[in-house]
Amino acid sequence: MAVARTRSVALVGVTGHTVEVEADVGNGLAGIHLIGLPDTALSEARDRVRSAVVNSTYPWPDARIIVSLFPASLPKRGSQFDLAIAVAILGAAGVVPAERVGETFFLGELGLDGRIRPVRGVLPSVLGAAKHGDATVIVPSANSAEAALVPDVKVIPVASLRQLVEWLRKGEEGPEPQVEEYVEPSSTTTDPAIDLADVVGQPVARRALEVCAAGGHNVWMLGPPGTGKTMLAERLPTLLPDLELDHALEVTAIHSVAGVLPANAPMMSRPPFVSPHHTATAAAIIGGGSTIVRPGAVSLAHRGVLFMDEAPEFPRHVLDALRQPLESGRVTVSRSAGSVTFPARFMLVLAANPCPCAQSEDQGETCKCSPTVRRRYLGRLSGPLLDRVDMKVTVARASRRELMADRQFAESSATVAERVLVARERAAKRLAGTPWRTNAEIPSSVLHSDYRPSPKAMKPMTSCLDSGTLTARGLDRAVRVSWTLADLADKDCPEEDETTAALHFWLGVTS
Repeated sequence: MAVARTRSVALVGVTGHTVEVEADVGNGLAGIHLIGLPDTALSEARDRVRSAVVNSTYPWPDARIIVSLFPASLPKRGSQFDLAIAVAILGAAGVVPAERVGETFFLGELGLDGRIRPVRGVLPSVLGAAKHGDATVIVPSANSAEAALVPDVKVIPVASLRQLVEWLRKGEEGPEPQVEEYVEPSSTTTDPAIDLADVVGQPVARRALEVCAAGGHNVWMLGPPGTGKTMLAERLPTLLPDLELDHALEVTAIHSVAGVLPANAPMMSRPPFVSPHHTATAAAIIGGGSTIVRPGAVSLAHRGVLFMDEAPEFPRHVLDALRQPLESGRVTVSRSAGSVTFPARFMLVLAANPCPCAQSEDQGETCKCSPTVRRRYLGRLSGPLLDRVDMKVTVARASRRELMADRQFAESSATVAERVLVARERAAKRLAGTPWRTNAEIPSSVLHSDYRPSPKAMKPMTSCLDSGTLTARGLDRAVRVSWTLADLADKDCPEEDETTAALHFWLGVTS
């Protein structure tokens, strides 16, 4: 009897931390003891591992077994440690060579019959293992495509504990294991049934959506029902370019941890679109959980679009919780067991009716809401939240003549996406050497020191700032939008007309 050591990965948020799993099989009262701050799911691994080993026709040590997970101060949650614990026990009992398992990472949940079941968070776990360089990772067969997305890591998919043990026993003389090779993700197209050309009668809103996509800006659309607010929001992802590799890995890792990664698409190469219902809680939007902290809608929309339809119907404290991630691009969820930080850099799209009855007076209908009711309804969207929205657009109902006239000018998503891509390339070239890639990401200090437009171009904005119409934060938002308008117009710096148009976009609802 001896001590054997394997390795696994513990996830804290979307960050993987190496965990050494040590098994000591020695004299004493027969039983298995887990130490190292395990949670309930991990404590139940004792019964799963024993049944899996016995049902795989391997002898279970009739001795005292102590399994230690180091570092002990790191919280360990979930069932992904089952495979590492089983291999460590088998190594200590002499069933498999202990020297073959010491430097290998093992991820997977064991079934009672010895099958290796898929687990959440394989991609961030393999990314954590890759920090050691030339790592070998054993993963469930169902997670092999997801694990193979990480380059320079040897991924060995296995379907059962018996298959893994027999391969470990063969040593170097055995056949080479099936290793999944990294494949560059292909560009996935969006649903062809969703196209910007479907939205007619709203030329200003379509232009605002193009600017929003080109600069990564937030937008608020105000208008009666039936004007196309939801259609516009659903078509915003069709204007965005494919995610870069590092961004795609970030997005895929978040969805893997949340357990919502599509089985047929291990790499998410398109910006995500998340649209929570207005009954969603703060934990569902921001993230949380009593034991295991899961990412919320703001993190699932990372590098994509978060659409909040009927925004005034959301609880006010949920809406105000968006203010911090909108500024910092990340969200920190604090619980008694510790704090977890998730990335949350998304484009926020708000849609709202002008009042609860949603009747349009410009079409001859009678609104049943008093001015007080209207103010109270839109007042659910607090000033500090709207101050963080770059563009505000009023969407009015279009007449039949306007619909027919605008139909010939409505461009397809592919056409607009080409202009958006060119504008983003111009912005990326200007921001080369910085950690930012879109105009919306530029911090205020850098915006006014390195990218401030000329005094003549700034005059409309500074006049609104002096009159109190524009806040200091609103000034920053308008300057960023003016840079995006200049990128779309193929100009090296915003001119007076771009800054004026940006100001109108920011004041669109109230002007």
